Amino acid sequence: MKHAMLSVLIVAGPALAHSEAAESQSPGWSFEPWALVPLALSLALYLIGCVRLTRRADNSRPAIRRNAMMFVLGWLVLAGATVSPLHEGGERSFTLHMLEHELIMLLAAPLMALSRPLGVMIWALPAPTRIGISRWARGGLVHWLWRHATEPLTATIVQIAVIWLWHAPALFELALRHEGWHIAQHLCFLISSLLFWWAMLFGREGAIGYGFAALCLFVTSLAEGGLGALMTFAISPWYADYAAMGMGLFGMTPQQDQELAGLLMWIPGGMIHAAAALALLMRWLGAGERHGLRFHSHDSKDPSAI
Repeated sequence: MKHAMLSVLIVAGPALAHSEAAESQSPGWSFEPWALVPLALSLALYLIGCVRLTRRADNSRPAIRRNAMMFVLGWLVLAGATVSPLHEGGERSFTLHMLEHELIMLLAAPLMALSRPLGVMIWALPAPTRIGISRWARGGLVHWLWRHATEPLTATIVQIAVIWLWHAPALFELALRHEGWHIAQHLCFLISSLLFWWAMLFGREGAIGYGFAALCLFVTSLAEGGLGALMTFAISPWYADYAAMGMGLFGMTPQQDQELAGLLMWIPGGMIHAAAALALLMRWLGAGERHGLRFHSHDSKDPSAI
């Protein structure tokens, strides 16, 4: 009996060692066409459009360069999240998966939205195509859709819905098991975040717009933080696929992995939304003071006020 067990161990030893080595293998880079092609195309369009605009607009060159820096920074964050080992690691660790999503939604999206990329990218196209797209974009239906999609309230509802729905166990595990659904998940996070941050930054003008956008950011921070808190304090793992893997990349149990992922969504995510809300509140107060000064100056010139 002892000899039989020894023989089994000798035969199974190399296989077990190979399995453990495969499990502990570091994540690699993900050079997949679905990520590389859009990334390369967006960067090429933006840089070509930026060069053409710079040649035509002498007085606006500092602003164009500033926007280009923000776009490139956002693009680098997006590329790092989807191509670097972080993406492959997210298939084995919920924490890394969450970090990837947070980088896309909280850093890449606002930086790229601040750069106003669509107006620059269109300049990379030939003049007839550029004119045709501009006319089409100003059309009734397209203009209506854009105006309502970038309304702060609409963008906030869509953003919260996307975050909560895609973290529901059924949809989240669908994305883990099928590449097509994984791509759809990333696209939903990126597009909804771009629309959300555009709406917060440019959706409404004036003091009232800043105040309402700040309110929307506070609501979003509560909604995202609430979901993160639920993950952190859950008594068992939500996602069966991660739970079935056992120990994670960092020696964490599935429960610990989910707790850390929830903390990432709860604290850094909530802090970034809250910080942006405070910045908009300051702009709201500043706009209100300037409006008050203009109103006071106008009244002081009115003879009836004497």
